Amino acid sequence: MNIMVGIGHPKQVHLWKNIIKNLQNKGHNIKIVTWDKDITLYLLNAFGLEYEVVGINYKGLIKKGFNLFSSDLRVLTIAREFKPDILLAGAPYLAHVSRLIRKPHISFTDTEHANLTNLLSFPFTDYVITPSCYSGKIDPDKHIEFNGFMELTYLHPNYFIPDPAFLEQIGLNINDKFAIVRFVAWDSSHDISDKGFDDPVEVVKVLERYCKVFITSEIELPIELDKYQLNISPEIMHHLMYYANIFIGESASMACESAILGTPAIFVSTSRRGYTDELESQYDMVYTFSDPKSCQENALDKAVKLLSNNSTKKDWQDKRKNLLKEKVDVTKFIIEFVENYTDSFI
Repeated sequence: MNIMVGIGHPKQVHLWKNIIKNLQNKGHNIKIVTWDKDITLYLLNAFGLEYEVVGINYKGLIKKGFNLFSSDLRVLTIAREFKPDILLAGAPYLAHVSRLIRKPHISFTDTEHANLTNLLSFPFTDYVITPSCYSGKIDPDKHIEFNGFMELTYLHPNYFIPDPAFLEQIGLNINDKFAIVRFVAWDSSHDISDKGFDDPVEVVKVLERYCKVFITSEIELPIELDKYQLNISPEIMHHLMYYANIFIGESASMACESAILGTPAIFVSTSRRGYTDELESQYDMVYTFSDPKSCQENALDKAVKLLSNNSTKKDWQDKRKNLLKEKVDVTKFIIEFVENYTDSFI
């Protein structure tokens, strides 16, 4: 079977890498089309995945609109040559092209407020696959749910084994206490009206009273924070997140990843996600602070309480075990869905 996969964000490289390699091992032909955003191309190369670039990530809605049409045309050209039997992800571009070539398209999402992307995608897609905690509105005839999180496609123990040797790259050993802090650019189409921290310097200064602090950032920060910024190969980040004592940041994905890895996570954003809400309400592993007037202050208060408790990390590892018992192997679920699509759903 010829399968076209669209990858538009670094996280999606992680999400699809195991699925793609398993499908290839089963004899399927995979064509990856991608957009040049942040470290997406770096990760594709690092994991040995071949791809074709069909666009870049523009800032601003006008430029993003132009990119929509140019990317559609590029994907259509590649699709006519590759002749896919099914198109996966890459919304909204692959959804549009699927209609033009009359082949099925499957969307994947876990972000309720990605309103523009969903509006441009859902009318053209055949099915939308989401975690069961997704709270957005989707046509029930198109909606397929699974009991898990997208991040389990690459952080489930079947696919990820943490390696403490990577701690040496940032001058740590397994007994050192440290925090990872994430600042984002808020330039995605679903982020434009959102905000998080008010004062990055204060965030770091408060945390370093209790542990070492490492920053990963999409934005330029005050020069006084330069010494805290991580300088590592991006593909080892999840190993560091596993051994961290806390994650606090503006990225919902990294908050979810940290929790799944057994690390306490604090998500600071004026918007919420179904998956972080479930990790908070059902598993007590993520805490979201979304009040624009008090989110930083309240988030730091929570972080201090967690860091002051010597049993916190062990408690989260126990919570992780419980979570993994209840959730499915999402990689396996998606592979089986794709392979059985013709027999089961047409």
